[in-house]
Amino acid sequence: MPNFEAHLQKYAELIVKVGLNLQPGQRLLIYAPLPSAPLVHQVAAYAYQNGARLVDALYYDDTLILTRFQHGSRESFDEVSPWRSRASLEHAQQGDAVLSIAGQDPDLLKGQDPELIKRNTLASNKLLRSYSEEVAKDSHNWAIVSYPTDAWAAKVFPAVPAAQRQDLLWEAIFKICRIDQPDPIAAWQTHLQQLAIRRDYLNDKRYAALHYQAPGTDLTIGLADGHQWASGATHTPTGIHFTANLPTEEVFTLPHKDRINGTVRASKPLSYSGVLIEDFSLIFKDGHVVELHAAQGEAILRDLIASDAGASSLGEVALVPHSSPISQSGLLFFNTLFDENAACHIALGRGFQFCTQGGADLSDEEFAALGGNRSLIHVDFMIGSQHLNIDGLTTDGRREPVLRGGEWAFTL
Repeated sequence: MPNFEAHLQKYAELIVKVGLNLQPGQRLLIYAPLPSAPLVHQVAAYAYQNGARLVDALYYDDTLILTRFQHGSRESFDEVSPWRSRASLEHAQQGDAVLSIAGQDPDLLKGQDPELIKRNTLASNKLLRSYSEEVAKDSHNWAIVSYPTDAWAAKVFPAVPAAQRQDLLWEAIFKICRIDQPDPIAAWQTHLQQLAIRRDYLNDKRYAALHYQAPGTDLTIGLADGHQWASGATHTPTGIHFTANLPTEEVFTLPHKDRINGTVRASKPLSYSGVLIEDFSLIFKDGHVVELHAAQGEAILRDLIASDAGASSLGEVALVPHSSPISQSGLLFFNTLFDENAACHIALGRGFQFCTQGGADLSDEEFAALGGNRSLIHVDFMIGSQHLNIDGLTTDGRREPVLRGGEWAFTL
């Protein structure tokens, strides 16, 4: 691939300077798939050049994960190694930075026992709960990015010769992340400013609810009392501005966990715990899923929603125009980081406290009183398309168009 090394260096620089906005003296923990070591090395180099005190990496191995499901004792699947959760929590509590690099095979656990997947996922979510709560408060600068592994590239480009797949996925990632532009960091600053304008418009509107309509979807989502819309850039309580998702095309806020009613149909497959959940729909009543259907992966979806009391409600609503660069690529990435930024989406499970007024300082009881949802999980799935219409419902009962045909219905 022409200019690959130069593009990889720009990607690493973007991660350190825009994604994490790593500060001098901070430590950095990187959680990454084994094949992504070249990117980890570049990120570490820029981190040290930016004044990082220490950079550590914890690697995971898809083959090792699959081998456990193939040969491990069934009795062992309620146990997961605590190293990632301990290290992540320690970094968050001490004000250091955490980077996650995604690149898992979307079909890694296809054909494996759903009961073992359920138990292993639940054990992992329980162990990561304390760290996940730190993320929900934006207590530290953190980011998620991706690295195209062979298995992931094969899923995205199954009809392409094997030798070309990874290059094609890299090309897509570099373009979507604006690495192909003369000054990627300046391009991102402009993009984040544009997202902030949409965010501020919605915060001024103070809608009580959003009403979604599309083929298979007729859903009303009440918004939490005191909700705040957020966009790509956010900040820690100490004032470090960072961009948690690279790429990002969304503005998002906190739904009210008890004010969700109607039917919603997913517009893209969901890759969860190494299994694809496809062609699925959910029916909500008074905030919780009361019925669901899926053409593939229904057992995994049911287990997901049964994870705990909050898993059957929502923790996020996010708006993304259908004309986003990811959508216009025409690719289905089978990777939530990319697919969620191609379409409007909602998330089952835990809500973000930073999407409320005074968020980080709220107690669990205060957060719940505003309508915030608590859960072990936070799982985004896509519901947007060129057919989606969304209305904002005001406190006095008026309707105002927010999206029409998947595009913003207001100009700024």
